Amino acid sequence: MGTLYLVSTPIGNLEDITQRAKRILGEVDLIACEDTRKTGFLLKKLGIPKKELLSYYEENELARIPLIMEKLKQEKNIALVSNAGTPTVSDPGFKLVRETLQAGIKIEAVPGASAALTALVASGLPTDKFLFLGFLPKKEGKRKKMLQSLPSKTTLIFFESPFRLIKTLREIEATFGDIEIVIGRELTKLHEEIRREKISQALAHFAKNKPRGELTLLIRIPPKLTHHPEAGPVLSL
Repeated sequence: MGTLYLVSTPIGNLEDITQRAKRILGEVDLIACEDTRKTGFLLKKLGIPKKELLSYYEENELARIPLIMEKLKQEKNIALVSNAGTPTVSDPGFKLVRETLQAGIKIEAVPGASAALTALVASGLPTDKFLFLGFLPKKEGKRKKMLQSLPSKTTLIFFESPFRLIKTLREIEATFGDIEIVIGRELTKLHEEIRREKISQALAHFAKNKPRGELTLLIRIPPKLTHHPEAGPVLSL
């Protein structure tokens, strides 16, 4: 049977593609991708000849899996890529990986760019223990519950939309107080920005400067900070 390759692609800077990723994208029989136009543009930029591309995104994932599985069983090698970064991390692909493993088909992960790790190592926050949360829940109740359950002494990493950034910052401040936050924006791209400041300072900045681009947020809850719904965040004695 064929092999399913999980290929990481650049999150901005095209020079971040690995030699292995470039080779595999050029060798596979098919590339499953979130957006065929964006992946086609990437292949062109990398000098890779045109390949057969198959759209694979959240809305059509279940319909695509049987087709991909059939091709793998026909000894076709397939690469799965997201629009940027490592596939299956806050992007579709987990269900395909699970089906592939259950069928006994070989999987190879091709590591590369990751917004979460890029932001972490540049944040200045401790890297010995960290927790990646993806996107916070959209529903306010679930989001509030998650924030209140987060551990201390751990660097917390999550993604956020520019449209929800200010609201999320306010919720974090209401839960933990005016703690330090690191915001990575447009990482590895031309207008990359990494802000390290108090939440109040971030709110003041983005009140004057409309949030734009892809955002990665990092916080570390003070060791003895506990949350009391009525009294707000307090330090335990």
